[in-house]
Amino acid sequence: MLLHHRFIEQAKKLGSKVAVIDRTLNRRLTYSKLLVGSLILSRVLKQFDAGFIGVMLPTSAGAVLSVLGALMSGRVPVMINYSTGAAQNAVYAQRKCGFRTILTSRTFLQKIQCDPVPGMIFVEDLFERVTLKDKLAATVRSKLPLPVLLRSVHGGNEEDSIVILFTSGSEKEPKAVELSHENIASNVRSISSILEISGSDIFLANLPYFHIFGYTGNLWAPLYHGMTMVTTANPLDYGGICDSVREEQCTLMLGTPSFFSGYLRKSRAGDFRSIRLAVVGADKCPDALRREFLERHSLTLLEAYGTTETSPGISVNTPSANKPGSVGKPIPGVEVRIEHYETGEPCAPGEIGKILVKGRNVMKGYFDDFEQTSLHIRHGWYDTGDMGYMDEDGFLWHVGRLRRFLKIGGEMVSLIRVEDVLEKFLPPETACCVVEVPDNIKGARIVAVVTRPVDERTILRNMAGSLPNIALPRQFVVMDDLPKMASGKIDFRRITQTVRALVQAS
Repeated sequence: MLLHHRFIEQAKKLGSKVAVIDRTLNRRLTYSKLLVGSLILSRVLKQFDAGFIGVMLPTSAGAVLSVLGALMSGRVPVMINYSTGAAQNAVYAQRKCGFRTILTSRTFLQKIQCDPVPGMIFVEDLFERVTLKDKLAATVRSKLPLPVLLRSVHGGNEEDSIVILFTSGSEKEPKAVELSHENIASNVRSISSILEISGSDIFLANLPYFHIFGYTGNLWAPLYHGMTMVTTANPLDYGGICDSVREEQCTLMLGTPSFFSGYLRKSRAGDFRSIRLAVVGADKCPDALRREFLERHSLTLLEAYGTTETSPGISVNTPSANKPGSVGKPIPGVEVRIEHYETGEPCAPGEIGKILVKGRNVMKGYFDDFEQTSLHIRHGWYDTGDMGYMDEDGFLWHVGRLRRFLKIGGEMVSLIRVEDVLEKFLPPETACCVVEVPDNIKGARIVAVVTRPVDERTILRNMAGSLPNIALPRQFVVMDDLPKMASGKIDFRRITQTVRALVQAS
C-alpha cells in the first residue's frame, strides 16, 4: 500500500484524535485537520512542475503537511539538509535530481540565516492564498467514502518512490538515496512487530526529516499506526525536549548518542517516566551514557543499527533480547551476512567482516548513479561498507566503517575499538574520537582528538593493557567541541581535515 493512502485510511478512522502536537508553534492538529490541510496543499502543489519537489522545513506540522501534500499531488519529496550550508545543499539537490521547486518557509530561512535560492516557494505565501472556498472544498472532499477519496489523490504501487534522501556526507560527498513506499513500510512493520509499537503510543518527533532515522521513525511510523506525534524543530533544545516528553507524556523516543547525552545533562527526575522505549542509533552508544540513563531515570537505552540505504532498520535490541554493546538481532524480513573483506567468504561467528544486508527495506538505488548502485548492491545484497560480526546468539556487533579501519604494519586496526578503549580512561564529560593522518614511514598513524587537555602518558599506559602498540594514538589534539552532523553523528571528515592541517603545520 502507498503510505499516503495508509495515512488517509487512518485519518478517516481516527478523525478527532490528535495527530500532531507542534511544540515549536504551539499547535495541535487532529487527523481530520491534517487530512484537510494535506488535501489543500496537494491541490496547490499541482501548479508546480511534476516529478521531484524539494522540502526544506524543520520537524513540524508544516513539514508533515508538506510531505503528505507532495505525495498526494504525485510529487516525490527530496528532503534537503538545512543544518549547515543550507543554500549549497539546496542547489546541490536541485542539480543532482533535476528539479527546481523547493518548499520552505521564509521565517525558517531567516532563523537559519539562509538566503533564498531560485525556485524556492514559501508555505506562508501558499497558505495565505488559500480561500474559504478552498477550505470548504477540501473539507467536503475529506468526507468522501474512503475508496472515492483514495482515487482522488495520486495512486500507483508500493514500488514507487516515496522520497529522495542524501547520505550524511560525513566521509565523502552525499549520494541521493531513492526509497520506495515498500522500503519504508516494510521497515515500519518489522520494527513495530518486535518492539510492540501501536497507535496507543505517543511518539516524540525530535529528529530532522532529511535524515532517515527521522523520516521513517518520526514521520511514517506514527502516521502508519495512527499515533500522536510530538514535534520539536530543534533536537539540540535539550531542556525543551525534556519538557516536551514530560508534559506530553511521550512513550517512544529515538535519538543519537550525542542527543541523548544532551537530554541527560538537562533532565530532571521524572522527565522520562512515561517513556517505555528509547532507541539509540546512528553512532555507537557509549557504555557510560547507557549506564547513567539507567541509574538516573531507570530507562534502558536500546541500541539499533541501520543505514539510509536500508530505510533504515537492520537490527535492534529489544526489552526481551538486549545485549548491551551489540546492535541487536536482525529485524524480521532482513537477512544479514558477514563476509570476509578480502576473500568474500562467509565469516564464522565472532569473526569480523563486511556487513551485507538483504530484504525489502533495501533501497531502489542511488538516483542517477548506476555505477555506485552496482558497486553497493550485488545479487540483492547491499554492502553497507560497515564491519562487524555475529555472535553465537545471533546478535550483531558493529565495529565501524571499513574506512575507519587502518592497515598498519600489515594488521587491520579498528579506530572504533581505539575510541572505545580511550573513552574508558578519560576524565568525566570529555568527548573523544580518533582519526588517521598520513605517515611517511608506516603509511598511517592514529591521532586522538579530545575536548579538554588530558594526561597523555597515563592514558596511553592504561590503554596499552587493552590494545597492541600499533593501535595506540601517536599524538593528542585538543578541540573545544567535536563537530557533528545535524543527525548527531560525529563529522569525521571535518575533524580529519582539521587535524591533518594542524599536524602538517606543526
